[in-house]
Amino acid sequence: MTTEPIQADGQAEVCRKSHHPAEVKTGLVHRLNRIEGQIRGIRGMVERDVYCDDIITQLAATQSALNGVAKVLLDGHLKSCVKDRLAEGDEAVLDELSVTIQKLMRK
Repeated sequence: MTTEPIQADGQAEVCRKSHHPAEVKTGLVHRLNRIEGQIRGIRGMVERDVYCDDIITQLAATQSALNGVAKVLLDGHLKSCVKDRLAEGDEAVLDELSVTIQKLMRK
């Protein structure tokens, strides 16, 4: 994780960025492209009045795919961003992580 200063409303802020290895980033982009295709397919199913249960099955598959992306991101976040910030003595990252996990667990 690195930070770079940016301007927002005339005040300097810090914008945190994560840096994924190239193969991880490529894998995430491929997964997201497939998910995007699944979403387009679901929209087409709705437009064609496909049976509700079939649409719900596709929605569940898409949600599972999104959860897979979240797991990869969370794993990388723990092993890099969180680890680095804790090493720097920034324990506020634990509160941030707790909020993030709560967001992921919402259904």
